[in-house]
Amino acid sequence: MAVYSDWAESYDADLAKRGYHTPQRVAQALRTQMSEDGPVLDFGCGTGLSGKALNSLGFDPIHGVDITAEMAEQARAKNIYERVWVGTPGQPPCPAGSYKAIVATGVISLGAAPPESLSIVLASLSSGNLLAFSFNDPTLEDGRYDAVLSKLVSDGALTILSREHGPHLDDMKMGADVIVARRN
Repeated sequence: MAVYSDWAESYDADLAKRGYHTPQRVAQALRTQMSEDGPVLDFGCGTGLSGKALNSLGFDPIHGVDITAEMAEQARAKNIYERVWVGTPGQPPCPAGSYKAIVATGVISLGAAPPESLSIVLASLSSGNLLAFSFNDPTLEDGRYDAVLSKLVSDGALTILSREHGPHLDDMKMGADVIVARRN
C-alpha cells in the first residue's frame, strides 16, 4: 500500500510513458460482452485510468473503490466516477448484485492482490453479472492465479466469455490476458 500511496501523484504520467494498454483493452472487451448500460464498479480503481477507459466507451454510471486513499483521491479528481471510496483489503467491495459488471484491471496480479482476490470479487457478483480483468505475463507465468480461475470455472461459478492475449506495457514488451467472465 505504501508503494501506491507514494506513487499516486505521478502514476498516470509514469504509465503513459511506459505505454500502458490494459485499461483500454479491458474496457473494450467488456463493451463487446455488455451492450446495455448499467452500473460498473472499477475494483482497484487506482488513479482512475480504467474509469477513464470505461468512460470513453460510454459506460455509465461508474463507481470506483481502491484500498489506497491517495490513489482514490486522484480518481475522484478526474470527475469520471459517480462515487469513489476506500475499501478494506480482503473484503468484498459491495453486496452481491450491486453492479452489472466489475472491472479489475491489473489488480488481481503479482505485486498487487493475491489469487484469492478473484473469489472475493466474485462474492460481489450475482448470477449473470460480468467480471472483466487482466493477468499480466508474470502473473500468467506464476500459475496460481490461473489455477484459481480454472477452479472457479470447473466448479461452475464462472463462465469465460472471452480471453485474449495482447500488449500490456510497451517498455517491458510485456503482455497480458484480458478476460471477461460471467457469474453463473
